[in-house]
Amino acid sequence: MLTKAVFAGKVQIGGGAPVSVQSMTNADTRDAAATLAQIRALAAAGAEIVRVSVYDGVCAENVRALVDASPVPLVADIHFDHRLAIRAVENGIAKVRINPGNIGGEQNVKLLADCLKAHRVPVRIGVNAGSLERDILREFGGPTAEGMVKSGLNHARMLERAGFSDIVLSFKASTVKLTVDACRLAARETGYPQHIGVTEAGTYESSIVKSAMGIGALLVDGIGDTIRVSITGDPVREVEAGIEILRAAGLRGDYVEVVSCPTCARASIDIEAVATKVREATRGIKRPLRVAVMGCVVNGPGEAREADIGIAGGRDGGALFVKGHMPRTVRGDLAEILISEIRKLLS
Repeated sequence: MLTKAVFAGKVQIGGGAPVSVQSMTNADTRDAAATLAQIRALAAAGAEIVRVSVYDGVCAENVRALVDASPVPLVADIHFDHRLAIRAVENGIAKVRINPGNIGGEQNVKLLADCLKAHRVPVRIGVNAGSLERDILREFGGPTAEGMVKSGLNHARMLERAGFSDIVLSFKASTVKLTVDACRLAARETGYPQHIGVTEAGTYESSIVKSAMGIGALLVDGIGDTIRVSITGDPVREVEAGIEILRAAGLRGDYVEVVSCPTCARASIDIEAVATKVREATRGIKRPLRVAVMGCVVNGPGEAREADIGIAGGRDGGALFVKGHMPRTVRGDLAEILISEIRKLLS
């Protein structure tokens, strides 16, 4: 769905731009060196935007050094004090994230909006099911998709009344269905770009499942302009997971995709070992290529033939398929043979 375009630094959000991957530092922003090291690690992993928590004056002052040294645009995460948001903007932050209902009323919102306009900095209105305003909870009987969207749009209207509309919306819950319902409803009611993700999704395994379901469902619907996968622990894994979700949704093609069969008793080769070795050898290649590692002659030839290159296991070796040409029989280390052929194909 085509949404309004806003810019966090040089990164476009919405307006038909590619979906960007975000993460958030968990180093203490008061420690500028540790925070900058994490920002650089996230950027190296593929993050295009990084958010930092700005919770006091020291954090707000550190924004300048972080912005000056960061390889990607930074977002200031603000709660409770609009003055911290203003100081972060004045110190060069590329985007601000605020939570409706805890920034201090419409007058404070106007002061922030004036600063944002002067510095051409967008704002994300981040609505979380766990921190909805009391009047919204009373009206809707608890956290609901309708209540979340009303909260976000109420706050957007405050910014609009102050003459500001460079807005990104997000609606997050710790459950997939509530997140998806809220984002779908917002997409029907507004043209603002959306930052999507399932919040408080837990540790790695549970977060990957929840995020793939929630973010993936929305992306397939055409909803979502920038994403964050929320994982408890090392945020670099958030970036890696986010990139994989975009790839699975068909929104990124600059990589080597390795498809492999789930194995059964007919498998003639160690599919897991071959597929793992090929994936590791091609992980850093930024070229679109589909590689198939198949175990037997049932589905193997068909899948391998549809890929750019592939191997179907046989009793004494395997059948190598390249770009739909007639296969040839190969023997030996099938993973190394396949890796060698991939390199030839990409040279």
